[in-house]
Amino acid sequence: MPIADSDGTSIYYERHGSGPAILFVHGSGGHHAAWWQQVAALRAEFTVVTVDLRGFGKSDSSMPEFDGQDFPGDVVAVLDQEDLTDAMLVGQSIGSVAALRAGLLRPERVGSVVLGHSLGGISHPELRELAAADRAEAVKLPVIDRLLTKRFQEERADLTFLFQQMGTFNVAKMQDLRNLDTNGPSLDDIRDSGVKVAFLAGEKDAVLSVKTVTRAHELLAGSHLEIVPDAPHSMYWETPAKYNAAVAHLRRTLTAPKEAA
Repeated sequence: MPIADSDGTSIYYERHGSGPAILFVHGSGGHHAAWWQQVAALRAEFTVVTVDLRGFGKSDSSMPEFDGQDFPGDVVAVLDQEDLTDAMLVGQSIGSVAALRAGLLRPERVGSVVLGHSLGGISHPELRELAAADRAEAVKLPVIDRLLTKRFQEERADLTFLFQQMGTFNVAKMQDLRNLDTNGPSLDDIRDSGVKVAFLAGEKDAVLSVKTVTRAHELLAGSHLEIVPDAPHSMYWETPAKYNAAVAHLRRTLTAPKEAA
């Protein structure tokens, strides 16, 4: 069983396939197994790494409380354990915040970071205001309606049930993650790191609007933007073919300036 040591905390992860590395960082209701549709589709071309942050899945969950500020270190521990270089970190929702911070901590190991349905905790007053407005609208909806479309819930009751069950394997809860985006990186911090950033968003995301993500892309010079039509916040689960195609395209095309020089 592969385990990485993150400052004394045991972090479970899995490695599949071979080729350029993609490391997925789950969101608040996920863990390593949430990426089953990505591993199966991408492992023939890429090295696919999935990880359980502390408090999630099979990682150490014995601590009395969790601090989101520790999560980037969990990702870094796996990068170091596997001696990955030019990895692409792909975050889902709040997992994108941990992914971006991990990339900035280890730019020698990370060529690019994909912020899935998230601004990655970037510290910028305009973006904070836009994201807060989106959240104010999102909280008016039941949680499941923020994450999956009504149509999917009706047509795929089986996968909707499994999606909801995923979170029952975790000890850490959403409230444990709130501190993760405190004192986030500035636009200058990201540009200076040499790590490429891509924003990956769904057209039907009920948590973070396309307008907000597009504005973040405009503010972060050199960033990439992928908007997937008819895709919700949990695109990786509901529309995996579209999601996988977008991730594969980004892995094939993103190259950090430090490597291209």
